[in-house]
Amino acid sequence: MLEKLFRPVAAIALGLGLSATALAAEPLKIGTTSAFAIPLEAAVEEAHKQGLEVKLIEFSDWIAPNVSLNSGDIDVNYFQHIPFLENAKAAAGFDLVPYAPGIINNVGLYSKRYKRFDDLPEGASVAIANDPINSGRGLQLLAKAGLITLKPGVGYKATEDDIVANPKKIRILQVEAVQLVRAYDDADLVQGYPAYIRLAKTFDPASALLFDGLENKEYVIQFVIRPQSKADPRLAKFVDIYQHSPVVREALNKAHGNLYQAGWEG
Repeated sequence: MLEKLFRPVAAIALGLGLSATALAAEPLKIGTTSAFAIPLEAAVEEAHKQGLEVKLIEFSDWIAPNVSLNSGDIDVNYFQHIPFLENAKAAAGFDLVPYAPGIINNVGLYSKRYKRFDDLPEGASVAIANDPINSGRGLQLLAKAGLITLKPGVGYKATEDDIVANPKKIRILQVEAVQLVRAYDDADLVQGYPAYIRLAKTFDPASALLFDGLENKEYVIQFVIRPQSKADPRLAKFVDIYQHSPVVREALNKAHGNLYQAGWEG
């Protein structure tokens, strides 16, 4: 776990209108993971310039940020979308709620062999994630591409049982999400995550035949809190900086290129 602490200068804080109470308060503690850390670091530095003290805590897994938040060790976390949060709450009984939207990292459908969905042969093999959270996203992508039709309203909870039409008779192969990048060589079409593709350096993460986007708002990464923190002015201040600072937007562009969208703008 990495911790980064930025201490504000009192005179700057008072000059920017922060109250003495806010100035004397504990630093805002934000938990995240490596995929989102760099733009958050830019926001923390900008908050420091505006007199808000923030402590960024980086976790190495996707379980600890919610455990830490639920126990009150941190004030907010930023690493998960609504489906992930709902699954975590159901599994562990966390009392956590989304506070404000961040970005959505686009997920795409990639093919090594074909340039258009129309070129896919009957019975084509299609690899999607095998976990409940990400497989629903893959199925929604296939529906967006016109390859399947899903029951109305199933959304991110879609399963293969919800497929009501499959005109090309595509064969859906379920693979661990982190292994999908390897399926690119074998399957005709693959659900892909640009961040993993970028790390693997095996093909162009921007080469998807189709990306999802803000039509699936449930996949926007959220600032998540405990319900009793809703009125915390530090949260409002920091989220405003993250969403509207040109410095943070530059950091987001550098980290994600054009393979993300701002969830608060759609």
